[in-house]
Amino acid sequence: MQKLSAYFLAVTILVATGLAQGSRKIGDVTVVVDSQTIPIRISGSTKELQTLALTALSAHGRYDVSGRRPPAYDFKFTAVAATQVRVEITRGAAAVAVGTETLAGSSLRQALLKAADVAVTKTNGLGLRGFFTGRLAFLSQRTGKSEVYTSDLFFGEARQLTRDASLALSPRWAPDGSRIIYTGYFKTGSPDIFLLDPVSGKKDTFASFRGTNSGARFSPNGQQVAMILTGEGNSEIYISNAQGRQPARKTRSSEVKSSPCWSPDGSQLVFAMGEPTPQLYVMSVAGGAPRRAASGYTYMAEPDWSRADRNKIVCTVRVPGGKYQVAVVDLASGQVKVVSKAAFDAVEPSWLADGRHVVCTVRDKRSSVLSILDTETGSSYQLSPSDVAAFQAGVWTP
Repeated sequence: MQKLSAYFLAVTILVATGLAQGSRKIGDVTVVVDSQTIPIRISGSTKELQTLALTALSAHGRYDVSGRRPPAYDFKFTAVAATQVRVEITRGAAAVAVGTETLAGSSLRQALLKAADVAVTKTNGLGLRGFFTGRLAFLSQRTGKSEVYTSDLFFGEARQLTRDASLALSPRWAPDGSRIIYTGYFKTGSPDIFLLDPVSGKKDTFASFRGTNSGARFSPNGQQVAMILTGEGNSEIYISNAQGRQPARKTRSSEVKSSPCWSPDGSQLVFAMGEPTPQLYVMSVAGGAPRRAASGYTYMAEPDWSRADRNKIVCTVRVPGGKYQVAVVDLASGQVKVVSKAAFDAVEPSWLADGRHVVCTVRDKRSSVLSILDTETGSSYQLSPSDVAAFQAGVWTP
């Protein structure tokens, strides 16, 4: 396992904190409605704490950190131990106490992100939980090949996990954060499925059947895995146990299938089917006829089912003009709403813990970056440096 170069980490910090001058930030879109944002003031006992807190809360979209309006809340973050941060929240000019908590993490950085989550939970007014402690498993081509990396949500503590020197695709976390499952061309030159230990970097083969093996996702309880196998001729959805054994076929048709994802209760799957214009379908994990999830776009793919709202699926759609954008499907109403406002393509969305924000890939002809997207306002905040080519992030929240 390899830590990122000092150069990469330095660039990451500059971009994430908004200090880089003249950098291209294709993943930033600002949609500000003052009546919907809460003005806050942030202070920290160290410059590092204050800077990271400012980065996190700027990315949220619910908070106005510009200082142009009197603060509705003050957030004060204080390091009280090597891996502990205290957050003190007061309201208004009278500094009415809202709450004080001390949070511990694996590092001071992680403790700060936990403290910022507490601040969001206590003040956002919409019943949202924080999402700053989310961790990323993503792909980058900084070495010339797509390899799997992990980091916190703001590209801190970033590490390279694979050195396959071949194509890697679709890294996804196990629900408990103990493993990452991904598709790779490492051994056979054709797609197989591998398991990674995010701490040691140890890699094991999960599925290497005849044909292609791809698109693996753990069930919400971590006991099963859905994947796409072609060993019997067509691309079909199979479900195995958590060790890759006893795969059972769940679909039977000649249409191309991809990206199976579990419902929050583990009883259903959503997936893309059709070629070259896929659509979203939902089916029971027991099998049976898939039903169309939504309509209105000629291309709908890359679904992710919200754990916070069982009626929401985020996906990629093709819009008039040929660009790709992020959309949210409301299963209760059948409506599809395009939520990204990127000037370029916005694709590969993954929900964050609050059920409102997603991490997605924003790309143009030269760059590919990861951004946080607010699905209610369309605001987005670029997370990764423009010159690192980061994409296809899976998210895990402790």
